[in-house]
Amino acid sequence: MSVSPTPTRSLAGARILIVGASGGLGVPTATALAARGAHLAVAGRDPTRLGNLGVDAGRIFAFDLADSAAAQPLVTAATGALGGLDGVICCAGAVAFGPLDTIPIDILHEIVAVDLVGPLVLARAAIPALSRGGFVLNISGIVAEVPTAGLVSYSAAKAGISAGFRALAREVRPRGISVIDARPPHTETGLAGRPLHGEPPRMRPGLDPGIVAERLVRAIEFDERDVPASSFTP
Repeated sequence: MSVSPTPTRSLAGARILIVGASGGLGVPTATALAARGAHLAVAGRDPTRLGNLGVDAGRIFAFDLADSAAAQPLVTAATGALGGLDGVICCAGAVAFGPLDTIPIDILHEIVAVDLVGPLVLARAAIPALSRGGFVLNISGIVAEVPTAGLVSYSAAKAGISAGFRALAREVRPRGISVIDARPPHTETGLAGRPLHGEPPRMRPGLDPGIVAERLVRAIEFDERDVPASSFTP
């Protein structure tokens, strides 16, 4: 009889901040973490939706990933509310569809602000606050591995954050902190239905967000630093 390996990191009692917690992937991730006994603080642009997660009101924070100045105050507030910080997960993102020459310049800047600069600034704020053995996880996605026509700005930002997080993982390893770059295939989060510009192309059905969330949580538990698209295959 095979024996399941023991997780490297226990999430029972872990103090975790989830950014984008009310989104299509944030909700099942928060649910999976809570089921393992984690203590959560949640952040996003719509505090009302965040209130549906069952998290204490003092641990709910309005936050826009595109606002670089808001990252440090968020981490400080979440650390205070949780009594410390063991992990940060970024599930937020933005997308735009269409040929590059049709994407307005301001939308290009917003994609880069949300999908590239935002997670880096969040990680920069979080790392000094994390306890040894803590982690930061970001969702870069399969476009970081397979740049896609009609998604030039999104592909560029996601490839950039993927490279940045893999470099950061090496940088902070001596400090006992894990930096996790996760690149799940297309997942039915609803993001494609909320583009900043353009219309989504016809796509095959994506993965179930609950399955992806469980895979992300396992990556945290087993201290995986790199979670490629191929690792999400059932």
